[in-house]
Amino acid sequence: MTPNPVDPTPLGTTGTTLVLFDGTCALCDGFVRFVIARDPDGRFRFAPLQGDTGRRACAAAGLTEPGGAGPDTVVVLEDGVARVRSDAVLAIAARLPFPWPILTVGRWAPRSLRDALYRWVARHRHHWFGRSSACPVPDPGIRGRFLE
Repeated sequence: MTPNPVDPTPLGTTGTTLVLFDGTCALCDGFVRFVIARDPDGRFRFAPLQGDTGRRACAAAGLTEPGGAGPDTVVVLEDGVARVRSDAVLAIAARLPFPWPILTVGRWAPRSLRDALYRWVARHRHHWFGRSSACPVPDPGIRGRFLE
């Protein structure tokens, strides 16, 4: 799947990256906190897929199920391009400080293989890490990084 063009203007300012995630997934929440801790410049903004911002952003990018952005999919929107699943995770790693960009060597693996591994983890994430009935409320220090 090639990245989908999308108008990023309503989704954040130029130079920022919007990350959409499953707001009820403990693994996803941990991943978001991991990214925030390694992004002192605040280039990443976040929104749950289940919220209005996430739904609007996915619709604008043409990401509707099947094959698009379901609640088991991380989505990255940046510079008018939408990336999903393993491509999204690798795009995030590329924008984090050293040593995380090293993970982008994973782009050499076929997307079908990377996404198969991604889907396997996504299928089991609630069993392994748990889930909540609602999106956790961010700490006041990082609340501005969340669009919703």
